[in-house]
Amino acid sequence: MSGFFGAIAKSDTVKDVFYGTDYNSHLGTRRAGMVFYNRKDGFQRTIHSLENSYFRTKFEDDLDKFSGRHGIGVISDTDPQPIMFNSHLGRFAIATVCRMVNIEELETYFLTDRKHFTENFEGNVNPTEVVANLICEEYDFVAGIENVFDKVKGSCSLIILTHDRIIAARDKLGRTPVHIGKKKNAFAVASETTCFPNTGFEEVYCLGPGEIVEITADAYRTVRKRGKKMQICAFLWVYYGYPSSDYEGINVEQCRYRCGAALARRDSVEADLVAGIPDSGIGHAIGYANEKHLPYARPYSKYTPTWPRSFMPQNQEMRDLVAKMKLIPVKSLIKGKRLIFCDDSIVRGTQLKDNTKDLRKAGATKVHMRIACPPLTFPCNFLNFSQSRSTMELASRKAIKQLEGSEENLREYADPASEKYGAMVKKIAKNLGIDSLMYQDLNDLVEAIGLPKEQLCTHCWDGSSHY
Repeated sequence: MSGFFGAIAKSDTVKDVFYGTDYNSHLGTRRAGMVFYNRKDGFQRTIHSLENSYFRTKFEDDLDKFSGRHGIGVISDTDPQPIMFNSHLGRFAIATVCRMVNIEELETYFLTDRKHFTENFEGNVNPTEVVANLICEEYDFVAGIENVFDKVKGSCSLIILTHDRIIAARDKLGRTPVHIGKKKNAFAVASETTCFPNTGFEEVYCLGPGEIVEITADAYRTVRKRGKKMQICAFLWVYYGYPSSDYEGINVEQCRYRCGAALARRDSVEADLVAGIPDSGIGHAIGYANEKHLPYARPYSKYTPTWPRSFMPQNQEMRDLVAKMKLIPVKSLIKGKRLIFCDDSIVRGTQLKDNTKDLRKAGATKVHMRIACPPLTFPCNFLNFSQSRSTMELASRKAIKQLEGSEENLREYADPASEKYGAMVKKIAKNLGIDSLMYQDLNDLVEAIGLPKEQLCTHCWDGSSHY
């Protein structure tokens, strides 16, 4: 995924943007950037790689170089951003939270029209530059952003910095959130409400699907009304979102408690304690333990002082190594115990398989896994989650092929009432070396979130969503 933060004030806003952007660190690991504007220096921008360090560490030395009453920042899991653009609309900077399925098609579209690209990302066209080009096809920013909504397959929320304002837009189906915060003489816009409390802002508005707003230090105003249809990513509550964040007025941590409780109500296994795989599994585990009246404990200790985040490194070998090195088993809590572990999801299952081996070595007598969402069966086309070189990397698809000889009958395997679903879950459990496995029922997940099913994107579980 990715996350952005922007602020505009009647005084210098560099620190607001610096700290506000840092609160998006759980959403990306690859690149980050900030850009500010003042009349004397114009636009000032810096981009750094985050693959070997943290946002705050990389950008602290840049703070004295920046000044300005408005600026934007982004932490990206994909391309280097923000990018600078000069056009008939004037000079502007832009950052996106974007998943562009048809980027090759759009690249050909522009090159055929004798346009060119200057921003590259690992030999490929930078998707944020594609978005900027689509905006500049029109005669104003609103029409340009509508052009993005029309032509991008996937999802795209964005933030734009001009010489006198910030423009923000939420994806046309609202798959990713955008929030506005306010404090005295300043406004902010962010992907996460977590960005607001410690920077002094209070959330005052949540953009609707396809809504576009203009923001100054005095006010914000809607320049394109929200659409009627919404498909916000349900995985925000399960995994992506920070516990203190709210989406559509629904808190992430509270939703996870409800998810864990729903799992517990369907479960009859006997155990000595309940635990969560750090970090996003913890809320689910607390909800499970409270519902079952079982002790909650932490038989895994997460070590973070020297190991960088392992959200989604591109090198799979390094991703697995970092994930393993960060979780240290607490043998005295494990030996001789029947354990229930809650986790947000199973993607490939590599880390979970290693966790299980460690728990067996530490003396666990039983290892039961309870997963807060249904099996991931359909790769995500709308965010950068569960993206694999092959669908066969997904634990569910691997199990289906083992059972079928090919990846077929996916709809039947996605139906928890079917025999095929039960066989798939047993096969995944066997592949991972665990004693039992239970996934969340999709209806229970929808109920835990608290929005109507038609307002949620649940594509990765049931293949139901479209561009």
